[in-house]
Amino acid sequence: MIQNLLAKKSTVVSYSQEFIRRKAIALTAVTLLSTQVDAQKKPLDHTVYDEWQSIGYSILSNNGNWVAYQVKTQESDNTLGIFGIPTQKNFEFHRGDQVKFTSDSNFAIFNIKPFYKDLKEVRIKKKKEHEIAKDSIGIINLSTQKVEKLPNLKSFKVPEKGGSFVAYLTHKEEPKKDSTKVKDKKEAPKKDAKKDQPLDLILRNLATGKKETFKNVVDYDFSENGKKLIFSTKPEKKDSTDKTQYGVYLVNTANFSKQLVVEGKGEYKQFAFDENASQVSFFGTKEGEKVKTKTYQYYYAKLPLTGKIDSAKIENLPTDWVVSEHRKPSFSKDGKKLFLGVAPKPVEKDTTLIADDYAKVDIWHWNEDHIQPMQLKNVDREKKRSYLVSIDPTNPSKMVQLADASMNQVELVANGNADYAIGSSDNMYRVSSQWDISGRKDYYLVDVNTGRRLPIVNGLVGRLTASPTGKYIVYYNRENHLWHSFNPATKQTVILNKKLKVSFEDEENDMPTEAREYGIVYFTNNDETVLIKDRYDIWEFDLTGKKKPNNVTNNFGRKNDITFDIKKLHDDIETLDRNKDVYLTAFNNKTKASGVYKGNIEKAKNPELVKMSDMYAAQNMKKAKDADIFIYLKETVKDPADIYVSKDFVNETKVTDINPQQADYIWETSELVEWKTYSGKKATGVLYKPENFDENKQYPMIVYFYEKVSDGLNRYQEPAPTRSRLNHSYFVSNGYIVFTPDISYEDGHPGKSAEDYINSGVEALKKNKWVAGDKIGIQGQSWGGYQVAHLITRTNMYAAAWSGAPVWNMTSAYGGIRWQTGMSRQFQYERTQSRIGKNLWEAQDLYIENSPLFYTPNVNTPVAIMHNDNDGAVPWYQGIEMFMALRRLGKPAWLLNYNNDEHNLMNRANRNDIQRRQQQFFDHYLKGAPAPKWMTTGVPATMKGIDWGFEVEEVNH
Repeated sequence: MIQNLLAKKSTVVSYSQEFIRRKAIALTAVTLLSTQVDAQKKPLDHTVYDEWQSIGYSILSNNGNWVAYQVKTQESDNTLGIFGIPTQKNFEFHRGDQVKFTSDSNFAIFNIKPFYKDLKEVRIKKKKEHEIAKDSIGIINLSTQKVEKLPNLKSFKVPEKGGSFVAYLTHKEEPKKDSTKVKDKKEAPKKDAKKDQPLDLILRNLATGKKETFKNVVDYDFSENGKKLIFSTKPEKKDSTDKTQYGVYLVNTANFSKQLVVEGKGEYKQFAFDENASQVSFFGTKEGEKVKTKTYQYYYAKLPLTGKIDSAKIENLPTDWVVSEHRKPSFSKDGKKLFLGVAPKPVEKDTTLIADDYAKVDIWHWNEDHIQPMQLKNVDREKKRSYLVSIDPTNPSKMVQLADASMNQVELVANGNADYAIGSSDNMYRVSSQWDISGRKDYYLVDVNTGRRLPIVNGLVGRLTASPTGKYIVYYNRENHLWHSFNPATKQTVILNKKLKVSFEDEENDMPTEAREYGIVYFTNNDETVLIKDRYDIWEFDLTGKKKPNNVTNNFGRKNDITFDIKKLHDDIETLDRNKDVYLTAFNNKTKASGVYKGNIEKAKNPELVKMSDMYAAQNMKKAKDADIFIYLKETVKDPADIYVSKDFVNETKVTDINPQQADYIWETSELVEWKTYSGKKATGVLYKPENFDENKQYPMIVYFYEKVSDGLNRYQEPAPTRSRLNHSYFVSNGYIVFTPDISYEDGHPGKSAEDYINSGVEALKKNKWVAGDKIGIQGQSWGGYQVAHLITRTNMYAAAWSGAPVWNMTSAYGGIRWQTGMSRQFQYERTQSRIGKNLWEAQDLYIENSPLFYTPNVNTPVAIMHNDNDGAVPWYQGIEMFMALRRLGKPAWLLNYNNDEHNLMNRANRNDIQRRQQQFFDHYLKGAPAPKWMTTGVPATMKGIDWGFEVEEVNH
């Protein structure tokens, strides 16, 4: 039946029968009035945002018969859909979320969230956890379509490969309040005693209907195969009848029999089984709740148990080191090794000190590994840092230390089965990371059985990847542009692309730093070969270096300007079969079309076209685990991203059809434009026009830019209050055209590069009679905001400018901090986006050339600046420097500081506010609309929170 269904090309299936009915009526009306459609459509306004929809996520059942997906709204309740591929039946659940299919594909389990309006009210009133409305759990039997909904859900879990089991924690019913009791006004507010209290755990076999409830559970987990469930308990203090013991219990899901594993008052967590559920490990402490810094032990047991177990003692743990509860135990795939984290025992803070009696000071040292702001940002992470050790389960008291402070990163190989791991250390390069962001590291081969380390490569700018079975390690060196294969058994290294002239790193890199490689695609079965991308094609390399490289796509990509890739379709797919056909995603760099081809690794011939279209296609592509069924998203500038399902990418079923209300509004179209820059370079951009575009009219134009954006020709932009960038779908709907040029940069001259590409593109478009040449505005955020700031000091061709989070003075910004990460800003000027390529003392002239501050007197363009006081990327004093310089010289300028908001606006109310102000600003300067009060006279501090200044003041003549 599925073949018949999927043969129906582009079948549209909407969320529900009611939705289908409504849409049919709407489509009929549209057909009857087709000649009047354009006249009836209206511009987008600020009221449309909240209900506008997008796809949140989508998953397939293992057997490929069911698709689950979420339809999100911006400020309202979301909807969960579950669609049957063979039957075309669709179920929708209002407020559904976090869906999972059971591994046998017979059931779907999901959360049902409280109403959005109720959760919003909770946030506003800052209620405590136990006062917040609870989730519910939904369970649907996919065979019978019977739906069960149960209240008070805390969490649920299903085993990854375990039949139809589900376990879920539920909050206990709150006792009803006595409405007749008069509250004593003097009664002190009660502490939030409900937080972190034990709950009821329900285990169910959905296939048989068997069910068991376990009281006062704190933490729980399934084994991967679903054969075992483990949980910890804690008696409820106020219930004198409660017989629950402190401890850990193991449940056999075959018969629901329960066995006590650990007994005694304490805290137990971080449960882990091996793949076959024949071993279990976790952490526990029997220290009291009042102990602030607890010491944990690890527990280990071979299953089935013969009795209770005690914590394992590690005999060779370094002095004053402890097991870390912050790293979950893990077993190797074959179960022969157990991996834990250990760390120095935390130093406890003296809680007897009175806060006012000691200094609060940060001491910056010139030769520390990391500067203080970065250390302070990472305090919590560093306090939880642990170092990996390996333990032989047959001798659980002995450990092999794999990592320590001198080499703190260790990556297991072959799911822990290999006798070695990959260690890395950046210790030698931490100080230089202040200006060198290349990520340089030393790499080691670490013997898992002895801890012995052998250097593989020192000071590598790149990273190592082990083949799935661990036979080889592959890495790219960005400094010598070579791919390497290292054999851990022979310790020999061979160069894979030594004789190839093709580049395997970003050919368009225009930053003064080492270009990044396009990357590894896949390894083939048994670690025979590795597949690696260049800009267009996929290459196969023999890991021994004995066979010549094989261009799998036969140079077809480079010849036709198409970029090929092979996506990770399912987590269980670790390698590819060289002899089987594979689907290749394809993107045409010239036309921006995308789609799918078919290729074969061994045969190395021209890929076979499956389907290409002007839609932005094959996004988030996934495959069912046990069937050749695929789901993916497709969109155009006019069509929102919807979910499609197919078995061959030719005959496809459209599962969702969101935003039918869009038909009521004027929408945008997009087209590629090309021109020559002032310096003679070929340039590309995208021009957005309203769908009712009239070439006999003149349109004001807004230019938005960042770096390169033309690959988004077919991308959909939902109308939403902007985070800071230009919401071009809104402005185009309201009578503007929007131009987004691509920019390439010359090291040391980013400002001039922006002039070369942006201004030349605008001049080229002004030759069209439908562009109002004297009504052109520019808008940019962050790096785009800097470019806006630069341009208005070099030209008067723009009628208005909007600059978000700009750098105005590179000489002062160079020494600043990116407060979100605590990093120095020096690296971005010397090595990355700002593209100066040298430090301030080597190239003062370049820093001054590219600092708009020094050219402030040239500004004649009115400019609105947004820079927020919690900006963690660009220090907000840059916006202040810009505003104060313009104010000093009497230039029309406005500075918007959204209090406590970030580099890009996070607060929804602030987004709504800036969207409205941006519209008013451009409408005034580009359409001649009256200026609002915030622009004419401003809003004094005494009126903050009272008058927002949106109104237009009447002018008395």
